Amino acid sequence: MKNSKLGKLRILKFLILNSRSSRASGFTLLEVLIALAIISGLLVTLIYTLNYQLGLAGRHETLTIATLLAKNKLTEMEKNPESDRGFFGEPYTSYSYETTVKESPYFGVSEIVVVVRSDKEEAKFNEFIYKYNRHIEIFYEEDN
Repeated sequence: MKNSKLGKLRILKFLILNSRSSRASGFTLLEVLIALAIISGLLVTLIYTLNYQLGLAGRHETLTIATLLAKNKLTEMEKNPESDRGFFGEPYTSYSYETTVKESPYFGVSEIVVVVRSDKEEAKFNEFIYKYNRHIEIFYEEDN
C-alpha cells in the first residue's frame, strides 16, 4: 500500500512538473497583452485612415459633379446671359445654382459668374463674354 501511495505521489509530482515546463514554453500573459495592444493600435490607425480616405473620395465626387454642372450652366449662359438661381433637375436635386451677369470695366464685355452649391461644398466659375450689338446701324453722310 505504501508503494501505491508513493507511486501516485510520483505521478502527481511528474504531472505538476511537466505541466509547468509546458507552460514555460508558451507566451506569458504580459506578452499576450502587449501583442494585443500593438494590434489594436494598428487597427485603430487603419480604420481612421480608411474613414478619412472615404471622406475625401466623397468630397471629390461632390466637387466634380458641381464643376461639371457649373460648366454646363456657363455654356447655357453664353447663349442667354441673365441672372438666375434655382436647383438642378434629377438626379442632381441636392445641387443649387446662382448665376450673375456683371458689367466689366471693359467696353462690350460682361462677366458671367456661376456658383454651384451642395451641402458644404461650393464651385464658383467666372467667364468674360463679348457682348455684340445685333442691330448695326450704318450712317452715311450725303454730299451736298
